[in-house]
Amino acid sequence: MTSTTPAESDPAPRPKRCSFSPEYKLRIVAEYDAAPKNEKGAVLRRERLYHSHVKEWRAARDAGALEKLVDERTSPARPKKSAAEAENEKLRRHVERLVKELARNKAALEVMGTASALLEMISEGAD
Repeated sequence: MTSTTPAESDPAPRPKRCSFSPEYKLRIVAEYDAAPKNEKGAVLRRERLYHSHVKEWRAARDAGALEKLVDERTSPARPKKSAAEAENEKLRRHVERLVKELARNKAALEVMGTASALLEMISEGAD
């Protein structure tokens, strides 16, 4: 059976990443820590979390860094780069790659020139 939708269009919307408030994180860590050993998994399943979430949040809480409980990768407070800054960063990476490539090519040409000179010396000596 053939599809009528083009391959480029994805009918499913892109899922959003979860972001958790510091209060929520503290509440879940406290609830998880207070739960009996055989019920800790139930807390995680109910909240659809992983043990790594609780472990990370507990470490941040114990370090006294309440503001660190905000996930900076998905936080709306994360500053966006301007289009010019993003373009400059892209161009810097491109220039770095080209400089490395140029250095590699220069080294290869130097080796080839040395080999060519040696071959000329050998062929002159054979005549």
